[in-house]
Amino acid sequence: IMKVSTLARGLFSAIKTNNASLTRSHFTYYPTKISPDGSGSNAQKMNMFQAINNAMDLALEEDKTALLFGEDVGFGGVFRCSINLRDKYGKDRVFNTPLCEQGIAGFAIGVANTGATAIAEIQFADYIFPSFDQIVNEAAKYRYRSGGLFDCGSLTFRVPCGAVGHGALYHSQSPEAYFAHTPGLRVVVPRGPIKAKGLLLACIRDPNPCIVFEPKTLYRAAVEEVPTASYAAELGKADILREGKDVTLIGWGTQIHVLLEVAEIAKKQLNIDCEVIDLVSILPWDTQTVCNSASKTGRVIIAHEAPFTQGFGSELAAYIQEKCFLRLEAPVKRVTGWDTPFPHVFEPFYLPDKHRCLAALKEIVNY
Repeated sequence: IMKVSTLARGLFSAIKTNNASLTRSHFTYYPTKISPDGSGSNAQKMNMFQAINNAMDLALEEDKTALLFGEDVGFGGVFRCSINLRDKYGKDRVFNTPLCEQGIAGFAIGVANTGATAIAEIQFADYIFPSFDQIVNEAAKYRYRSGGLFDCGSLTFRVPCGAVGHGALYHSQSPEAYFAHTPGLRVVVPRGPIKAKGLLLACIRDPNPCIVFEPKTLYRAAVEEVPTASYAAELGKADILREGKDVTLIGWGTQIHVLLEVAEIAKKQLNIDCEVIDLVSILPWDTQTVCNSASKTGRVIIAHEAPFTQGFGSELAAYIQEKCFLRLEAPVKRVTGWDTPFPHVFEPFYLPDKHRCLAALKEIVNY
């Protein structure tokens, strides 16, 4: 008992006193430098919550039927994504809801079914589960069950997700895999401000109900030169952020920045050339880009914050194994969160950081 107690105190002390890369930021941010139109003109420096605010501002201005609502949304939201929008568009279009996620989702479905545009915020991804039945059994199936007579395609859920440094078990989850099992939905995860604005506007305009999982730690940590004009990112399309020939690294959201750093270290220290793919879209996902890369490199590592068992990496690994089996030089590896509730003080040991990803890289190259 004494040895366990001493070890626990030592770990806690290390977490408290070590540098910021261990205690809070498990990633180095890599900004996207190319604007969607390739020009870079009329761009403004924004962090991610400002880019999301800008996207919703444009959507509310362009579409007079659009409504924005959620818990504390009228005040700007806990992450300030809707700041000043109620003042600009009025309390009839931007407003707070009761603390009831099932009610938020049900109301959003009703709004969308009338032909209006609904932008609903679920305050934290961890709070989305009370609304799960409404989203997967109603929103996703409405068009199918009515034979195309009704739909709630003009419905977008914004959902802050992922590790933030101090969120623990009720404020740090990444539940994208739950919704990827549901035909009729679109599920996307941005890696930074440019992508967040483009994906959100694309989802708002898409004729299917969409969920945008926004990594909350990027709201302020991610800063880019974001075009001020309205634009939409392509849904269902992955981005190749770094080309390589030896190993394919696949992730989404915050994990992309971990993998980009791993790719740099691997090139400098190990002379291993990594290709880094941001999956971007979880449902549908870009099978062609992923399989082309896997066939080229013969080695694939998938990294995500969600737990190992039945995380979305499982689907990627199974598909790659089926379609690219004869091209693979090693089994597909996954570096993920652990199969435990998300911890608080032990968060640094839970996350798939660069050290765990580098270890997986060495293992797969030496297989």
